[in-house]
Amino acid sequence: MSKWRRRISGTAAALAALFVLYLIGSAAHLFPQLRNPFGETTTERSQPVVLKSIVELSKYEAASGNFQVVVDVSSSGILPSFLEGSDTMFIGIGSENAYVDFSHLKGDAVKVSADRLTATLTLPHAQLDPAVLDVKQSYVFAQQQGLFTRLNSFLSGNPNSQQAVYELAQKQIEKAAASSAVRADAERNTRAMLVSLLQSLGFKTVTVTFA
Repeated sequence: MSKWRRRISGTAAALAALFVLYLIGSAAHLFPQLRNPFGETTTERSQPVVLKSIVELSKYEAASGNFQVVVDVSSSGILPSFLEGSDTMFIGIGSENAYVDFSHLKGDAVKVSADRLTATLTLPHAQLDPAVLDVKQSYVFAQQQGLFTRLNSFLSGNPNSQQAVYELAQKQIEKAAASSAVRADAERNTRAMLVSLLQSLGFKTVTVTFA
């Protein structure tokens, strides 16, 4: 047993001596440095990677607007208005979202300088989703119906007249959104998001244009 103990002790002492010798050599740059397993690795991000990251965002919902419209629908017939016809004033409340579509961007949409400090992006203009009418908040403000019209509506239970008012209110909201600042807000918010994203990747100057 003592013989094996001496061999084990001798081997351990030799390994310890080699380790000390390696540390001394590394400090004197005689041997390659040991790689730190917890060290950070820097990977170069090329232009296609930046473009792919943006395209993966696909459809970026960048702004939303709430709208209230007044819809006045009148109908009449050959009989006097107190017998036939209707006049409905409907208050429509709904929302409209604006987004920027990244899904069809191509290689020339993102340009990166050779030193990877400047990036230029060319994006399509913001678009509008179909308006969403809030049927719980929307309501009929005033309505007048002729006697025969009211009786016909009661007997037939026709829901199409109400559906027509909803559709008209939705179109009015889309029209109001198109002339509002919702799309401009969407482009401004998209620009701010992309500038922040690319600056986090190391870019110093980021230019975003819409064309």
